[in-house]
Amino acid sequence: MKKKRFHVRTIIQIFFLLLVALVVTNKELADSGQGLPFLSEASIHAICPFGGVVSIYQFVTEGSYVHRIHDSSFVLMFLVLILTLLFGAVFCGWVCPLGSVQEWISKMGKQLFGKSYNHFVPVKVDQALRYLRYGVLIWVLYATANTAQLVFKSVDPYYALFQFWTGEVAASAIITLILVLLASLWIERPWCKYFCPFGAILGLISKISLFSLTRDPNTCIDCKICDRVCPMNIKISILNSVRHTNCIVCLECSSEEACPVKDTLLLSTKLKVENRVGEQGRK
Repeated sequence: MKKKRFHVRTIIQIFFLLLVALVVTNKELADSGQGLPFLSEASIHAICPFGGVVSIYQFVTEGSYVHRIHDSSFVLMFLVLILTLLFGAVFCGWVCPLGSVQEWISKMGKQLFGKSYNHFVPVKVDQALRYLRYGVLIWVLYATANTAQLVFKSVDPYYALFQFWTGEVAASAIITLILVLLASLWIERPWCKYFCPFGAILGLISKISLFSLTRDPNTCIDCKICDRVCPMNIKISILNSVRHTNCIVCLECSSEEACPVKDTLLLSTKLKVENRVGEQGRK
């Protein structure tokens, strides 16, 4: 069953990648009188939940949106936030196309560097770098609130990934995208770990999610394979509940290949985690 689950995740990732690509391509065709009529008004901004986040200040203070942001951005923002409150940052691990592309490139990195892959950055440096995305978030929110423009677009690799061929993307965004994709050959999901402002928000919210990945201390054999396979370098083997701000709920650690003891790592509620730990204490 677990192998099927990961197959499903890949299908979902591909689906959303193709969906965004379809929307972007159709928008360009629609502007020239072609394209699918029912998608003609949709753009990459209309299907970006982070657009809702950066527009909150202007919407509250002026009752309008930042230029190019649509009602749909707010709807998607709330849907993603609700999803995160329930299951954690599954948007990052299952939906976000930029995260998926980084993940797929990482497979080449693993072939090139083997066990050294994703361990090139010293632990202390890695931990310090993870705070950068909060700085990026603060900058984006502040700059957008002051200018009422999508300032992040000038360096956004997500925007560049889908719009690079349209001539609308700043060179700085394309350079950022290239650097992120190249870095993915050494570091798994570098943008997600260190720079993504939306991931920063979802990571904080996931700390209070209803469900989280939980480790059963009663059956765990402390093999630490889960630590080694985690794309976000989380020390899962020392946690009972994986409510880490960088967890993307990819469930790689709970696969049959990673965890040799069935059902040791599962998505569970906080109550079940307490019951598991309580059982260990009574032994």
